[in-house]
Amino acid sequence: MRKSFLAILVLLLALPLVADEGMWLFNRTPNAIFKQRYGFEPTKAWLDHLQKSSIRFNSGGSGSFVSADGLALTNHHVGLDCLAKISTKDHDYVTTGYYAKTQADEVKCVDLELNVLQSIEDVTAKVNAAVTPGMTTAAAQAARRGVMSTIEQESVKATGLRSDVVTLFQGGEYHLYRYKVYTDVRLVFAPEVAIAFFGGDPDNFEYPRYDLDVCFFRAYENGKPVHPADYLKWSETGAKDGDLVFVSGHPGSTSRLNTMSHLQFYRDVAYPFTLNLLRRREVLLTNYAQRSLENDRRAHDDLFGVKNSRKAYLGRIAGLQDPAVLQAKAASETALRQKVTSDAQLNSAYGEAWQNVDAAINTYRPIYVDYRFVEGGIAFNSHLFQTARTLLRLGDESTKPNGERLREYRESNLPSLKQGLYSEAPIYDDLEIVTLADSLSNWLEVAPADPLVQQVLAGKSPQERAAELVHGTKLKDVAVRKALGEGGKAAVDASNDPMIQVARMVDAHARELRTQYDNNIAEPLRQSYAKIANAQFKTSGGDTYPDATFTLRLSFGTVKGFTENGANVPWATEIGGTFEHAAEHGNEGEFKLPPSWTAKKAILDNDKTPYDFVMTADIIGGNSGSPVVNRNNEFVGIIFDGNIQSLPWDYQFDERQGRAVAVHSAGILDALKKVYSVPGLVKELTGK
Repeated sequence: MRKSFLAILVLLLALPLVADEGMWLFNRTPNAIFKQRYGFEPTKAWLDHLQKSSIRFNSGGSGSFVSADGLALTNHHVGLDCLAKISTKDHDYVTTGYYAKTQADEVKCVDLELNVLQSIEDVTAKVNAAVTPGMTTAAAQAARRGVMSTIEQESVKATGLRSDVVTLFQGGEYHLYRYKVYTDVRLVFAPEVAIAFFGGDPDNFEYPRYDLDVCFFRAYENGKPVHPADYLKWSETGAKDGDLVFVSGHPGSTSRLNTMSHLQFYRDVAYPFTLNLLRRREVLLTNYAQRSLENDRRAHDDLFGVKNSRKAYLGRIAGLQDPAVLQAKAASETALRQKVTSDAQLNSAYGEAWQNVDAAINTYRPIYVDYRFVEGGIAFNSHLFQTARTLLRLGDESTKPNGERLREYRESNLPSLKQGLYSEAPIYDDLEIVTLADSLSNWLEVAPADPLVQQVLAGKSPQERAAELVHGTKLKDVAVRKALGEGGKAAVDASNDPMIQVARMVDAHARELRTQYDNNIAEPLRQSYAKIANAQFKTSGGDTYPDATFTLRLSFGTVKGFTENGANVPWATEIGGTFEHAAEHGNEGEFKLPPSWTAKKAILDNDKTPYDFVMTADIIGGNSGSPVVNRNNEFVGIIFDGNIQSLPWDYQFDERQGRAVAVHSAGILDALKKVYSVPGLVKELTGK
């Protein structure tokens, strides 16, 4: 993997904005590029329709409405959180899959939330006006936080929509995003995980692929299916080689604006720390899962996420460990800084930005580990502890004016916060003890002399203390959580629940670290990157786009294969090839097909229907589940991965070999008809 990865990265970061690059804002699409390059110019109605057909899943991915009756489609691995939470020992939706023959059979997810973007408003001037010259960084941070919360709450009162002020260009702009929220979401169809994630970890971030990574839900309101005015018409033929396609989704985060010193911090500190943590948790969860089939079911979702992240971080750190990559980044950064320093006006306004980034990063280094363990919660890998901390801080923060609260406790965010806090998702004592004990042990390893560590352990081993806390807490009971949450600060302060006591024990130091981070690191970085972004605006002379922020973006590209090791990799796989791929790996392990597929081998073996395909559209984590549409705004596929060569896109886009990977709309229909025999679902998608 490293060899092919690094081959792509040579001179990668020196590439200009070319080809099909960009995660574009819906209120600032590059229409001139579309028209010049592809002879296509989307109308406002075209963009509005795609925007309001697109969905953000709070489980960390994207999706879309695909019927007039609120049918929503995302990836199986995005829906996995719901599937795991509604599964039981006797009914495992992850392993067996599920199909609701009628709406009465649709199973409600316990805490899944869908967000549909309704409007975007540029509020940069309002936010920036709150920060006046001469303010300390702490005062600036407080002023900005206050005005953002005020804007959001005023919007909620005026519209009834979820309202989030989103920081773009790492502080260069601020836009107000308003969402329609759906919290009654029910499972309609899910294939078995064996075909949704066929090939498992070995095939993850690879291509060719043979995955049916799809999951259908339905949104309800007032007990009835919603009827969205905007949904995507299904294309039965789907995408073809060479087609122009668009991806509408919610990319999570990228680092394309970051300075060289910031990337070096990732390489030397943040990424190795995170990678080692992921490896540790992967071993822990694997050992737990191997003890029994029930353990495997309970840990499946968490283990999948850890494995996926581990492989992604391996790719990221490999790139940043190659001197050629950082040399290219340094050359690009030097060119911009020379443009700034050669212009007295630009130098006066932006010249110190890079040094200020360096200063903020240097401030972060000595507290990084402590911050990640205590405020970041790595020391307490437990759903029950996170619930305790949320209850504790909800009580404290609710007593403050809205503008002075921590951002996650602002009024406009409370409905979503409580949706998760009062979730009826199962919590398993044995798994909680295993994960909490290991995280406490990890904390003890890195800070054995820290008095706070010893206070939390209370003279016991990590294993003994974890068991004591998990068995002693009452927070597994949703009624107890609600009583504390609705009872406010007085109720939480009066609680002697052991998990809340531990949260209270560490909260003062955690808040101290949070304040240091917000005032001395996040705020200087925000101000500095705002200047760097403005310097780019003034010197580039062209359109640009901000780093990803898990908000709706439009990407575009061409359906197109690539060349790897001198061989042509075709644009699509075929359903029939699934059986050959399984046979090449002995039909075992991650390559063992479920019985539903092997039973249909005779009719599928020579099936030439496109299954998975690749395109040059610019994506990153969070785009999972994003709809792929053609010029007619028809659904032609669904993003579920990128190939290994696309991992450098965290830093900069390059389409020479990097590709987004999607499931083809024709392949989905073929499977629904021939394997699963679900005519009701097919009719809802196609009208036939």
